[in-house]
This record gives sequence, structure tokens and C-alpha cells, in this order.
Amino acid sequence: MPATSAGRRPRVRAAATPWLFATPAIVFFVLFLVIPIGYAVYLSFRGFRVEGGGAFGRRTQAFVGFENYLTALADPEFVAGLGRVLLYGVIAIPSVLGLALLFALLLDTPRVRARGFSRTAIFLPYAVPGVIASLLWGFLYLPSTSPVSYLARQLDAGPLDFFGFPALYFSLANIALWSGVGFNMIIIFTSLRAIPTSIYEAARIDGASELQIAWRIKIPLVAPALVLTGLFSVIGTLQLYSEPATLRPMTTTISSTWVPLMKIYQEAFVNDNLGGAAAASVVLAVGILVLSLLLLRFFQRRTFGDNA
Repeated sequence: MPATSAGRRPRVRAAATPWLFATPAIVFFVLFLVIPIGYAVYLSFRGFRVEGGGAFGRRTQAFVGFENYLTALADPEFVAGLGRVLLYGVIAIPSVLGLALLFALLLDTPRVRARGFSRTAIFLPYAVPGVIASLLWGFLYLPSTSPVSYLARQLDAGPLDFFGFPALYFSLANIALWSGVGFNMIIIFTSLRAIPTSIYEAARIDGASELQIAWRIKIPLVAPALVLTGLFSVIGTLQLYSEPATLRPMTTTISSTWVPLMKIYQEAFVNDNLGGAAAASVVLAVGILVLSLLLLRFFQRRTFGDNA
């Protein structure tokens, strides 16, 4: 019997060791993700009620059920912000992924020169924080400081309004290109480098050109990386905030509720409506989750067939 107990102790220690190492991560996950999400859901069911009537009415917080959710879904500013984000995504996502794939394919060609320098140069803008990049491009968009506007005035080409409609969406998409192409390129390029070179050699022996190899071999084999970067881009697009919020003081085209996250910030910290802001946040988070799952399922079927 003692021998049996002694034999169990090493097995118990071996089973507990992974949990011991994972404990700090689990604690941080619960403190900074699970609890804040739970508190946001709790706040979304609460709101202000007026007790009493006339001039002596008193605002108190109370349970309001799904009233905040219905208000958020029926809010025209929130719905309009979702429409602006979708229009921005139609422009930004294909541009970012297309350029990232192009640069990855070019860097993966056999006789490319300065591959390391080029990879670093393309990735480097990603290291610049989004707010700083938005400020830099914002001053380049302003008519008084933009070199492009200066050249247009010198050539009598007329004023250029980078903040008008629909130029504003392309201006924001350009900031997304600046900061997002390098990150996505690294993911796709890493996936390309994992493909066995024997496949390329066999294709070249069969007479395939580099363009044919890229189109018929490389792109289909890096489809999982394209799906991953696509999901990242969709999630980042729906969470658009820093770029329009940073450019807002430079133009009157961008309102304080131009995108959903700006609307949520306005409700929480300007209108003092934490319940409405929490409900809108939950609606946005659930929408992102559902859309991500649908896109993932769709691309899995297209990439791996019905067995996915």
C-alpha cells in the first residue's frame, strides 16, 4: 500500500505541473477578460429611471432588461456607423490582403535580392502606433500642409479634399495599408517558406513559369494563411476607432459618432449612459463573433471541401 501511494505522487505532480505554469496566464485571463466582459453584460441590463415626477424627480439606476439592446439596435447613428465601417472594409480589406500577398510572393521568388532588407522595410510601418500613423497621414491630407495639395495648386489642378466623400474612405484605407500590409505579409511569407521546395522544382521541370507556380501552387497552398489574415482584417475593421478619432479634429466630415466604437465612447463618457454603451458593445462583440464564425466556416468549405 505505501508503494502504491509513493507511485501516485509523481503522477499527481506531473499532472499538476502544467496547471502550475498556466496559473499566471489563467489569472490574468480571468481578471482582465472574463470579469470585464461579465461586468459589461451586467451593465447592459441596467439604466436610469426617474423616480417621482415634476422638478423633484430623481434619476436612479435600475434593471431595465433588454431596453438598452433595443435602443442600440434602433439607434440610427449606430446603424449608420456600421454602414460606414462596412464600406470602409470593402475598400481596405481587399487592398491590404492583396498587397500583402503580392509582396509575399515577390519576396519568395528564387532570385530576389535584398530579401531581408525588403522584408524589414515592408514590415517596419507596422511598428508605428496607429495613432502616430494617423497623425502623420492627417497632416499630409490637410490642404495647408499636404505636398500633394501644393503640387495640385501649382499645376492649377484645383483643390484636393482628402476628407470629402468618398475620398475620406480611401484616405482611411491608405492608413490601413500603411500599418497592416507588413503584418499580413509576414504571416503569408512564413506560410510560403514552409512549403517544400521540391514541389517548385517538380513544377519547373514540367515547364511551369514563376507566374504559373505562384498562381497554381503557392496561392492555393497558403489559403489557410489567407483565411487567418482575412479574419484578422475583418475583426480589425469592425473595431475601427483610432484612425477616425485621430483625424476628427482636422475635419468636420467625421462626427463624434462616425463609427460604432466612437458612438460607444460618446455614450459612455460624454452622455453618461454606461448601460447603453455596454449594450452597444455587447451587440458589436456578438456581431463580430458571429461574422467571424460564418466567414471561417465559409472559407473552410471553400478551402478544404465539405469534410472541413
